[in-house]
Amino acid sequence: MSRKHRQFKGAEVSCCVKYFLFGFNIVFWLLGAAFLGIGLWAWAEKGVLSNLSSITDLGGFDPVWLFIVVGGVMFILGFAGCIGALRENTLLLKFFSVFLGLIFFLELTAGILAFVFKDWIKDQLNFFINNNVKAYRDDIDLQNLIDFAQEYWSCCGAHGPDDWNLNIYFNCTDRNPSRERCGVPFSCCIKDPAEDVINTQCGYDVRQHVELDRQRFIYTKGCVGQFEKWLQDNLIIVAGVFVGIALLQIFGICLAQNLVIIVLCPSCSLHGTCAPRPPPSLIPQGLAKNMCFLPPVKSISYFSIRVC
Repeated sequence: MSRKHRQFKGAEVSCCVKYFLFGFNIVFWLLGAAFLGIGLWAWAEKGVLSNLSSITDLGGFDPVWLFIVVGGVMFILGFAGCIGALRENTLLLKFFSVFLGLIFFLELTAGILAFVFKDWIKDQLNFFINNNVKAYRDDIDLQNLIDFAQEYWSCCGAHGPDDWNLNIYFNCTDRNPSRERCGVPFSCCIKDPAEDVINTQCGYDVRQHVELDRQRFIYTKGCVGQFEKWLQDNLIIVAGVFVGIALLQIFGICLAQNLVIIVLCPSCSLHGTCAPRPPPSLIPQGLAKNMCFLPPVKSISYFSIRVC
């Protein structure tokens, strides 16, 4: 075997790094495709895809947006990471690592701001819940989301059952002809263990009673307070989930940038170190072929991390 052929074999990119990054990203690619598919299917079932103008008609939050946005981002990042690793495409690998780094810093910034501006976040949460209370009957997915939250946290409204006065179907005004007038959704009701079938009319007229009588039939605590209590009780689990997601992102960035450097300077994997290229006059004759040099600095992104 010729010396030139031996040098070419030695300069090949590590299959371990390459296919580990490929496997790491294909999971996110498939998950992103599944989320995106679920979101598009939900919109198709609601007729949104046939009438795109209806996207802006909903006054509250459409949960399908969560599937569309998260699925789209995961699909794009997974695609860039998979193809970039498989084809050793440094452009896609850099796009993957920079975009993932941007998401990481946005998450970090959001976490710090949420900790510093707790009262503002609480006010925004109140506004968000009340805005969605108004649109409770406008969208079936939003309705299911609110029902799930009220059942899971044993709460009713943002601050209490009277928040449902904001909804045109549940308010207590004399002009309201709805049968649900002065009531609450069934998800506010305290469940009877003996009942096998959910009584969807359990909240009718319940707010016409005094406060003490209400407590026998419905939850009287607001969802904002119950959510805060749930966070305090499960702080370690929630923090562990966020730290785990952050570590996965950092690991993906490091792995992608390590592969970028190996692709740009393949002999680094053999020599273990890379040095900036000195002027040609300083390189001993006959040694230039066997020396390892980093590519120009502008071709290495800010996130470059070399593991030798």
